[in-house]
Amino acid sequence: MRICGIVPVTKQKSRVVTDEELSFVLYKGELSRYGLEAGRELPPAVFEEIYREILVKRAKQRALHLLSGADYTEAGLRRKLNQGGYTAGAVEEAVAYVKKWHYLDDVRYARNYLEAACKKEGRRKAEAKLLEKGISRRILRELAGEEPPVSETGRIRELLQKKCPRPGEADDAQKRRLYGWLARRGFRNEEILDVFRSYFED
Repeated sequence: MRICGIVPVTKQKSRVVTDEELSFVLYKGELSRYGLEAGRELPPAVFEEIYREILVKRAKQRALHLLSGADYTEAGLRRKLNQGGYTAGAVEEAVAYVKKWHYLDDVRYARNYLEAACKKEGRRKAEAKLLEKGISRRILRELAGEEPPVSETGRIRELLQKKCPRPGEADDAQKRRLYGWLARRGFRNEEILDVFRSYFED
């Protein structure tokens, strides 16, 4: 393959672009060490060494560093690694590596997210956010079969108790506002109404 260009990314790093739509980021010293220049050929053996000794190792280290600071979905980690200028192959190897050691687990991420989010919003809304984060529908279907620590109606009642601790004093306008507030958080209409009937009649 031929190097089409070497584009500065920072003062210390540059992106190497090849004629095979392959690009990767290296430090200045690494460019010099391998004699990489625009217009020159990049021998397969040289690229393989760069890939194995630099890109894959660096992608794994970056993945571990990211996961040490926060939990990520698999899709989210891929996005962060892609931003770092690693090749697609290096990104996949890094993802496989952290998955093997259970540092990355979409099921665990989704379960923890649902447990935290569903304390303040409906499960549907929380699941929609997880889909945006790259969690698959298959995982959400699996987790749907697990018994939540608190039911949807239980959460609605807890929220109502905080927002309206004196249900006997609530007028129709306040009830409508509470209903809309709960609906916007993704709770289902039938469950809101079910809790309303008991909460405001107790």
